[in-house]
Amino acid sequence: MALNATDCDDRVEQLIILTERLTDLIAQQSSAFEARRPHEAARFVDEIAKLANVYRHESARVRAAVSLVSGASLQRRQRLMRATEAFDAVLARQGRAVAAARHVTEGLVRAIAEEIAVQRPQASGYGPGSQGAAYQQSGTAITLNQRA
Repeated sequence: MALNATDCDDRVEQLIILTERLTDLIAQQSSAFEARRPHEAARFVDEIAKLANVYRHESARVRAAVSLVSGASLQRRQRLMRATEAFDAVLARQGRAVAAARHVTEGLVRAIAEEIAVQRPQASGYGPGSQGAAYQQSGTAITLNQRA
C-alpha cells in the first residue's frame, strides 16, 4: 500500500496525516502500557502495523527521491518536520513503556518459576545419598528465555 499523491503538496499533506495518526495511536498504546493495561494496548496493534508499514515504505521512497516532497510549500514541509519530531518523541516514550512492561513481566515469570521450584516435592530414594536425587535438576515447568 502506498500513498496516491497528485503532487508534492498533496504527498506532504498525506505524510503529515499518516505521521499524526501513527503518533496518536502509539501515544494511546504507550498510555495503556504506562497504566499497566497491556490488554488495552493490544487493540492498536493491527492498525499501527498497517500504518507503520506504509510509513516505512513512503519514508524509503522519499529518501530515494527527495524530489517527491521538495516541491511542496515551506509551510507544509515544516509541518511535516514537526509531525516527525513528535512521532520520534512518542516512539521514545513507547520504547520506555514497553521496556518497563517487559521488565515487570520477566520479574513475574521468574517469581512464578522460583515458587514452582520451591514447592516441588523432594524425592525420597532408597539408601544413603539418594534423598532428592531425582529432583536435583534446576529445570522447571516454565521455560525462561534470557534474551526476551
